[in-house]
Amino acid sequence: MFAPLGNTGTSRTTSYKVVLPFYVYSAAALLAGTVMLFSSSSNFLGHYFHPHILAITHTIALGWGTMIILGASHQLVPVMVEGQLYSNRLATISFWLAAIGIPLLVYGFYQFNMGWPAKWGGRFVVLAILAYLINLGMSIYKSKNENVHAVFIFTSVVWLFLTAFFGLALVYNFTYSLMPNDSLHYLPLHVHAGVVGWFLLLVIGVASRLIPMFLISKYSNAHLLWRIYWLINGGLICYVLLFYLNQMQTLILIPGFCLLIAILLFVFYCYRAFKQRMRKQVDEQMKLSLLSVIMILVPIALLFLIISIQHTDSETEKTLPLTYGFVILFGWITAIIFGMTFKTLPFIVWNKVYHLRAKSGKSPNPKDLFNHTIFNSMSLIYIIGFISFALGLLIREAMLLKTGSLLLLISALLYNWNVVKVVYHQPKTL
Repeated sequence: MFAPLGNTGTSRTTSYKVVLPFYVYSAAALLAGTVMLFSSSSNFLGHYFHPHILAITHTIALGWGTMIILGASHQLVPVMVEGQLYSNRLATISFWLAAIGIPLLVYGFYQFNMGWPAKWGGRFVVLAILAYLINLGMSIYKSKNENVHAVFIFTSVVWLFLTAFFGLALVYNFTYSLMPNDSLHYLPLHVHAGVVGWFLLLVIGVASRLIPMFLISKYSNAHLLWRIYWLINGGLICYVLLFYLNQMQTLILIPGFCLLIAILLFVFYCYRAFKQRMRKQVDEQMKLSLLSVIMILVPIALLFLIISIQHTDSETEKTLPLTYGFVILFGWITAIIFGMTFKTLPFIVWNKVYHLRAKSGKSPNPKDLFNHTIFNSMSLIYIIGFISFALGLLIREAMLLKTGSLLLLISALLYNWNVVKVVYHQPKTL
């Protein structure tokens, strides 16, 4: 998900001018999303299909999670495939299409205006992803060095494109009745294609490369990763088929178990990498990233609980989907981005500012480019805020929701503070 550190070689390093705008945009999107979360916290006591909740979800999923992944992977993929990015221009086009489309789409959801704002926003987002998919595919094709990590990433982007295209169809379905049922009926399909097909595949494909790298671990197991790959894709395809066959009760446990096995295997992979690490001291960024690996199990447990109580018309059935979505976006995804941002962004900026001085040794360490006190404060406040909001969702307590959302907003401010500090770092004379 993020560009690796170490001796990558400048020939395979994508220009910082391509990568940095994605980081800055995603940081601003996180701040916007947490502001909306704080101002709309009371809406989370109702049904999950609420305009403000839809707006927050897409701000975090697209503006925060997806934008930073797209940006960082423009630098990561060339390193993985030992080649170069096919086109910097396509990367820039992808950025601007998404940068314009996401706020239009969010505005359409916030106002629940499925007219031109949502439609044009959706079109721009789909085109942005298509440009990225072409760029990624051509980069892999020209490198002729396919590996399991690159396959994970490319497949995840295919799922992202399908998710976005289907999402645009759902927007049109509000006004043109393109599908037999209303858009709410297809929402679980849209959500799981994005969460499992895009985020989960991408995170596992990249983290399985970066976590051993950052831990300086010799552990590698491509055979195990291929098993995980087929379990996730097989489970997701099975889910899509069962959805359209209207077999959504007992049989739906099949893709659920495929997903659970895949995640447990990935946790085992990370554990083995951790045990075989050469760097015994683990920094705070890696601790937060490793915590996110464990956090993947929480939405899986919630998913099985949702399946077990569906069609009971209980209050819990209405509460769990909100908790499930929140834990994915503000828990697992946000935690790994928080951790990996400050393992990667400092290196990108350091390479921009100091690469000519590196041989003389007269440059600071990349880790010195951000404030560790701010990072630690951000992490602690984030964890407390996340637990508070999630607990507020489960017990339907407005004060906990307001407190948790305020703490998450503060953590977003601290994150932005550190990102700005790194991005605008000025060279120091040592």
